[in-house]
Amino acid sequence: LPISLRWITVLNGRDIRLITVEDVCYFRADSKYVCVVTPDSESLITTSLSELLTRLDPQMFWQVHRSTVVNIQTVHSVRRSVTGQLELRLKQRSEVLRVSAAHAHLFKHMSVWP
Repeated sequence: LPISLRWITVLNGRDIRLITVEDVCYFRADSKYVCVVTPDSESLITTSLSELLTRLDPQMFWQVHRSTVVNIQTVHSVRRSVTGQLELRLKQRSEVLRVSAAHAHLFKHMSVWP
């Protein structure tokens, strides 16, 4: 049983920055890199999203799209768009994350859906 990842190391010029996984809002696959998004920064790492998923706590990190894994503790709200797609608004980021149909079931236990 692999130990859950505790922090992510990213290169920032000549510095190596440690980002604790609790500080990560979400991970976004970006061609051959993964973007680590925190409330105040975005950093690229070379670890694949699928490899990250095997090491992240599944209670805390949910894959909501083939290219996006979100820290569920950073989600402010979930809403259904006019097209019927689920969208996540985050507490400390302005962008809206789309939930693909394949992952929408993760939110079905929330009683707001008609």
